[in-house]
Amino acid sequence: MATVDTGYLDRLLAPVTQCFTPEVAERLVALRADAETQARIEELAGKANEGELSPDELAEYEDYVEAVDLIAILQARARAVLAKRVKT
Repeated sequence: MATVDTGYLDRLLAPVTQCFTPEVAERLVALRADAETQARIEELAGKANEGELSPDELAEYEDYVEAVDLIAILQARARAVLAKRVKT
């Protein structure tokens, strides 16, 4: 799997994550996709693994992947906020 340089994204998101209160960080860490969305992502992932995505499905799947990646980065930042809170 290729490594993605997220340095630019970290810089863009820094002002956002500086606004995280502990409560916001906790809610963000707990954030999960609803069942319908998760099922659709799994369906598209399965079709992608089989090479069976239509162009529209590929675009949809790529959008989901980008959104999940962004949420994962925000969740990592939220965990850092919470970890810092525990240390102080």
